[in-house]
Amino acid sequence: MAEIAETKDKPGEQAKPAGTEKEAPQPRSVRVVMMALMVTILLAMLDNMIVSPAMPTIVGDLGGIEHLSWVVTAYMLATAASTPIWGKLGDMYGRKGVFLTSIVIFLLGSVLSGMAQDMGQLIGFRAVQGLGAGGLMVGVMAIIGELVTPRERGKYMGMMTGVMAVAMIGGPLVGGTITDHLGWRWAFYINLPLGIVALAMVTAVLHLPKKKAKGRIDYLGAALLTIGISSLVLVTTWGGTEYDWTSTVIMELIAIGVVALIGFVIVQKKAAEPILPLHIFRSLNFTLMSVIGFLTGFVMFGAMLFLPLYQQAVQGASATNSGLLLLPMLLSMMVVSFFSGRFTTSTGKYKIFPIAGTVLMVLGLFLLSTMDTDTTRFMSGVYMAVLGAGMGCLMQITMLVAQNSVEMKDMGVASSSATLFRTLGSSFGVAIMGALFNNRVEHTMSERAGQLGGKVTEQSAQLDADSLRKLAAPVRDAYQHAVSAGTHSAFLLGAIIGVAALIAALFVKEVPLRGAGPKDSGPAAPEGDNKAAPVGDNKAAPVGNDKTAPEGDAKAAGDAAGDAAPGPRDAVAEAV
Repeated sequence: MAEIAETKDKPGEQAKPAGTEKEAPQPRSVRVVMMALMVTILLAMLDNMIVSPAMPTIVGDLGGIEHLSWVVTAYMLATAASTPIWGKLGDMYGRKGVFLTSIVIFLLGSVLSGMAQDMGQLIGFRAVQGLGAGGLMVGVMAIIGELVTPRERGKYMGMMTGVMAVAMIGGPLVGGTITDHLGWRWAFYINLPLGIVALAMVTAVLHLPKKKAKGRIDYLGAALLTIGISSLVLVTTWGGTEYDWTSTVIMELIAIGVVALIGFVIVQKKAAEPILPLHIFRSLNFTLMSVIGFLTGFVMFGAMLFLPLYQQAVQGASATNSGLLLLPMLLSMMVVSFFSGRFTTSTGKYKIFPIAGTVLMVLGLFLLSTMDTDTTRFMSGVYMAVLGAGMGCLMQITMLVAQNSVEMKDMGVASSSATLFRTLGSSFGVAIMGALFNNRVEHTMSERAGQLGGKVTEQSAQLDADSLRKLAAPVRDAYQHAVSAGTHSAFLLGAIIGVAALIAALFVKEVPLRGAGPKDSGPAAPEGDNKAAPVGDNKAAPVGNDKTAPEGDAKAAGDAAGDAAPGPRDAVAEAV
């Protein structure tokens, strides 16, 4: 800590009295950095949304339809497995360099993917792209955590949610337009201008203190975690599609994953610099946020998968505007996230949001489970808006509380863990809700349309609104009832999962946000951290100043009133 503070004062210089000290950074300087980070978030979120509409064209050009799922799976595996590693590297070596490296790797993977000549190359290059993508989201959240106090952080994270919603809405439209007019390769090349802007802005406006690692990277732990995560993701990706849930391959993957994760926990207890320090889970709030994040990811991505399918198959909506189908949910999520962030910043209160969010999530999912073949688009839009409001309460609050529950030195692993649990939740959600949906559709089609229903079910992935209109009326009616029954089961399961999230939310403790008020005598220590705030530091904390006293730092404790020593956040914020 003292080493970082030297970036502000020369060695041997006395701390400046309050009033002669350089002014705290203006909010405008922080907003400039946030613009750069928002461009990066847009880069990360747009990729899959843009590439998805191009997949049929890619298969037509490169062939290899039997390996099509790997284009998505390779990216998802690399992203999930690398997420905790990027977080730890940022904690050890400094966030800026690690963050810029992840952007460069992502752009390299994008260029190579656009140049791919066969499906094998595309799958490999998508893995490279996913490796970089794993560091983008974690880097953004950890940098925000280092620059801005938890109290101020809410409003900035609300802005990030807005960018995500814009990407989800506009991505498919942009992807379809690019593929139709420029070709599928530009679905990858489009990342270059955005990436170059992000690189330039981050390099120019973000200046963070350099760090020196105290230990070696935990390579064994990283390897075991990668194997464990990859096995779980493959189970959720292949289970019920490529292989039966009870098949030998799935059972072997489950066994490998469990053994690898048990080994990982054992290694983390002994490692000098563990990839995922287990002590962060001693905080009740951090553990609860991990659980809520997992369950939120489970529900959210499952809903985003089945809602367009329902609207296309039952309500006759066009697949071309698939992003617009989710507009009520995404707009509601964006607005509520923005206002919840502002409320948290102005009051310092946040416990209401996990509770209100899970209640709205359960209510929205239950309402969606009541949809049938007669539900209007307006009513389904209202139900989606309720679900979106719940998501808006949860999306960034889970990250905020998780970060507030750890020390600054663990900010990266806290951010990566929260991201990882949400990613794993989405994988399990899509797999389990998908299996339930498919089973219900097949059963209903067999009941209503017999053998012909089975054939239609096999082709259901290719049934758009135009194809459905060409079916015989009895078969079309059977398929629409089957999809309604499938979404009913999937959303009802989601509501039950939401109840589990609500129970977890009720146990969240409202630990004061660090840097939370003008009368603070010092920042609150993280939950479970017994270190006291610096004595005599009674000045109002500037934006980004939520430092805790370094262990054994007698200088901070002995400063006279009004004579505060500069801390790491002062150096960070001033550098901005």
